[in-house]
Amino acid sequence: MRTLHVGLRVNDRARSVAYYTTLGYQVVGEVPETPIGHLTMLKLLRDPFVSLELVHDPSRGEVEPGGFNHLVIAVDDVRATVGHLADDGIGSEAPSSPDGSDTFWTAMLTDPDGYRIELVQWPPGHPEGMTAGDLGRP
Repeated sequence: MRTLHVGLRVNDRARSVAYYTTLGYQVVGEVPETPIGHLTMLKLLRDPFVSLELVHDPSRGEVEPGGFNHLVIAVDDVRATVGHLADDGIGSEAPSSPDGSDTFWTAMLTDPDGYRIELVQWPPGHPEGMTAGDLGRP
């Protein structure tokens, strides 16, 4: 088994698509009129598969992120990415280094519906994702 993608409910489909495409996602396709709403499938440019689904159904009321905490996106250079996003009108919290090094950086963003997004720059040689080693386990 493997996780395929995350579906986020959004209030305004066009606004959310504009936000996430500015962030670096590309629209792969749409599935209108499903039982859960209009679906917009997105992927990051270097990924071969859809990793984010925007779900728009105005009949379900306003979106409240609720128990969802955050989405994490790996980037090559957090500080450069934050700068490029700022140029495109997307603000973020100041980048910081969780371990105090010059090679491991994170920064937090908030999308138009209030979902939190963490940008992560792994140190050189780190696997593409989080591993047990990141949690102090072999």
